[in-house]
Amino acid sequence: MAVKLDFKQELECYRARRNSPQVTDVPDLQYLMIDGHGDPNTPVYTDAVSALYPVAYKLKFASKKDLDRDYVVMPLEGLWWADDMDAFTNARDKAQWDWTLMIMVPDWITAGMLADAVEQVGMKDRPTRLDDLRLEALSEGRCVQALHVGAYDDEADLLRYMHEEFIPDQGLKLVGKHHEIYLSDPRRAEPAKLRTILRQPVADA
Repeated sequence: MAVKLDFKQELECYRARRNSPQVTDVPDLQYLMIDGHGDPNTPVYTDAVSALYPVAYKLKFASKKDLDRDYVVMPLEGLWWADDMDAFTNARDKAQWDWTLMIMVPDWITAGMLADAVEQVGMKDRPTRLDDLRLEALSEGRCVQALHVGAYDDEADLLRYMHEEFIPDQGLKLVGKHHEIYLSDPRRAEPAKLRTILRQPVADA
């Protein structure tokens, strides 16, 4: 019987301290991804999530059935950026946000397995953005991350501290895209109890 792997326990980069940024090295990881733009409180975001999850579960079931390798489906994650990054920390102008939503999948998941999963999901109640999914490796390397507990709209103070104080004080600079890992399900948890890892790739200043 396959041992069910939980990569949140296996990988150190899925652990962070509340309001206490730390430098950590993130290994190259493979993700199921889909891109979007604009306010996450809109149907375009919901459509992206609705395509991701059923395929992520099909991949998990195929891995267990065909490869005898079982694992826990990972939490939703997002890469966020804008032409002016003040749209995140100060203005919170969500209409300016670009994003990639993603779910980490093991490196043994192949493009062929994705194609099969997309075909199966598409047979019933086909998600509108199903064909926009892709598998892609993400290389972030050295990062600064911290755990935020609370509503998503209350992240700005911790982000500002990470970006404007902690990272420069470490002799580092921001590179790459702001990354969030949603450890809580917003459909089930109160906003005040949402747990989100905030991650920022960095390099020597």
